[in-house]
Amino acid sequence: MMKTIFTPLCVSALILGTAGLAQAHVSLATPQAAAESSYKAVLKIPHGCGAAATTQVSVKIPEGFIAAQPQLKAGWDIETVKSDYQHSYKLYGKDVKNGVTEIIWKGGKLPSDFYDEFAFVGKLASFDKDTALSFPTVQTCEDGKTENWTDIAAEGQNPHDLKNPAPQLNVTVAAADHSAHDGHGTHDMHGDKAVDAVTVGDLSLSKAHSVATIPNARVAGGYVVITNNGKEDDRLIGGKTDAAGKLEIHEMSMKDNIMKMRKLSEPLTIPAGQTVTLAPTGFHIMFMDLAKPFKEGEAVNVELEFEKAGKVNLSFHVNPAKGSNDKAGAHSHH
Repeated sequence: MMKTIFTPLCVSALILGTAGLAQAHVSLATPQAAAESSYKAVLKIPHGCGAAATTQVSVKIPEGFIAAQPQLKAGWDIETVKSDYQHSYKLYGKDVKNGVTEIIWKGGKLPSDFYDEFAFVGKLASFDKDTALSFPTVQTCEDGKTENWTDIAAEGQNPHDLKNPAPQLNVTVAAADHSAHDGHGTHDMHGDKAVDAVTVGDLSLSKAHSVATIPNARVAGGYVVITNNGKEDDRLIGGKTDAAGKLEIHEMSMKDNIMKMRKLSEPLTIPAGQTVTLAPTGFHIMFMDLAKPFKEGEAVNVELEFEKAGKVNLSFHVNPAKGSNDKAGAHSHH
């Protein structure tokens, strides 16, 4: 195991906010990402150890998050710990067997009354199922006080039920493109139906689809892959469609093997340079008060609105239902 020390070469302003607006525990700014995608992890630090200022932040990098690189931070030194991975991974055609497994920011001072963010980037490995990755994080404060955000949720457990939950990233395999294409990079396949990618501003939207509903269903799910090719974050504000009375953005989570749905209270962030997948097992669109059931083979015309990119029209192809036990079909009973 070896250690490498990095010192920032330039000074930039700290991004500060009020602790009252932040969550009580350390969390990730973007809690979901697609397998095999690049991901920027942003740790949100909402307070210190009681009234004591934070002077060090350390995070353990979980297996399956490879080639981690910390972002330089004004006023802080960065130390990385490298060691062997449990498995070997492919990265740009080469075998990768070791990398950064811990990142430590130290030497700075974050007063408890202020909020800040600590960021690093990396690559998510391929997974054979939707997976939760935990990033155990420790805040060290003045006088040696600590806040240990290291409790890891068991499979199916809501991390918010833990006293000191580690920041958690939900990795979905739904966005991993294992489907056929025409060789020109302009089409993706959903069943037998090709769906063209649509661009608006810096955003590219693809794989827009829904699932056939039962005859008396009042709701349906909508799924789409959104890639932000720009240098600034954007946000999905909402949308509308003649096929439903209203459109909402929801999130699915599992607790005690029971599927829970909730409407997002704020617009969904699409981070710069990243892909966000709206899928049955995470963030998704909910079509509420359907005008009529969604039938296989039909197309649902939808207008989505983004904070920066503006409005865009999409055609959501209706795929066949996969059975009553399928997660996508569960929206019929939302």
